Amino acid sequence: MESQQQTDEHYMRRALELAKKGEILGEVPVGAVIVKDDKIIGEGFNQPISSCDPTAHAEVVALRDAASRIENYRLTGCTLYVTIEPCTMCAGSLIHARIKRLVFGATEPKSGVVGSNDNALLLPHFNHNIEIVSDVLADECSSIMSNFFAARRAARKS
Repeated sequence: MESQQQTDEHYMRRALELAKKGEILGEVPVGAVIVKDDKIIGEGFNQPISSCDPTAHAEVVALRDAASRIENYRLTGCTLYVTIEPCTMCAGSLIHARIKRLVFGATEPKSGVVGSNDNALLLPHFNHNIEIVSDVLADECSSIMSNFFAARRAARKS
């Protein structure tokens, strides 16, 4: 039987694959997967640039995909795997969707709000709590972001 850590790493690897799809399109490489009962029910990668939609973060795209597939805006009992710590918009979306667990890879010191700059998911006035697991394949998740931005900086200098 697979341990929870092995399961989390398995789904985070899929989120990393999705992040790479976004990177190919010139998007910031973030990927997200939603799992219920050990089955992927939603996937997404960053696409605000290609879709001209400022809300098309990987998490929101995955939430929309999952909600559409199960025909319910409440995603109770689901785990969301995402390569980078969520921002304020995405954290709020997870609460509204009633996500059970959030598993993320690397911290996001500039705009992350699940530990780096705040902990938006633990504010006492919310009527829903989300279990948080961080640092799953953190080095891989961090390096895809670092490499992406290093390549962009190098391209601007040329």
